[in-house]
Amino acid sequence: MILSVEDDLEVVGQVGDGQGAVEAVARLRPDVVLMDVQMPVLDGIEATRRIVAEHPDVRVVVLTTFDRDDYLFDALEAGASGFLLKNADPDELVAAVRDVAHGHALLAPEVTRRVIARSVAAAGTAPAGGEGETGTEHIPEPLPGLTQREREMLRMVARGMSNGEIAAEAFVTEATVKTHVSNILAKLGVRDRVQAVVAAYEAGLVCPGD
Repeated sequence: MILSVEDDLEVVGQVGDGQGAVEAVARLRPDVVLMDVQMPVLDGIEATRRIVAEHPDVRVVVLTTFDRDDYLFDALEAGASGFLLKNADPDELVAAVRDVAHGHALLAPEVTRRVIARSVAAAGTAPAGGEGETGTEHIPEPLPGLTQREREMLRMVARGMSNGEIAAEAFVTEATVKTHVSNILAKLGVRDRVQAVVAAYEAGLVCPGD
């Protein structure tokens, strides 16, 4: 109901289980799938994994009432482009669909830091500039494949800023920001902004408290 009243959005299908979602995507080829987690026949995580594998151009946003780390990380590992809780505001849901349809990735603000913290812990990586056992500091240049300007842009992306907000702060156009972000993704070898942010934290370009 929330999405169908929007002039630029069309709800092309609705199903009741994960297997139905996989089959419907093959038949209807939507731009975006809103995926529940707990469903009969095939759960939303496995359905997401199959959809992304078979249709890499289709974006999946996992939508759930369960604010649980295992669902969150399993969904991202399955290839989801976004993760929202069902208590998200209607405007936030609509904006999420539009953003993901345009190739962006997103996480609900309340879970973004958990993604980063777990990714950094899993990689066993301390933020750059930390002191070693000898008490001396070793500060390598983070993500040396990026230019200084691209590192600045990535820091702003990691802070959750939109392209418009980055453009305003950096005094450039949104088109310029999009070009920088595309270059960053290509240089890092990642598929979306979420993975780029994780890479920034793992490299110590930004810290969880930033």
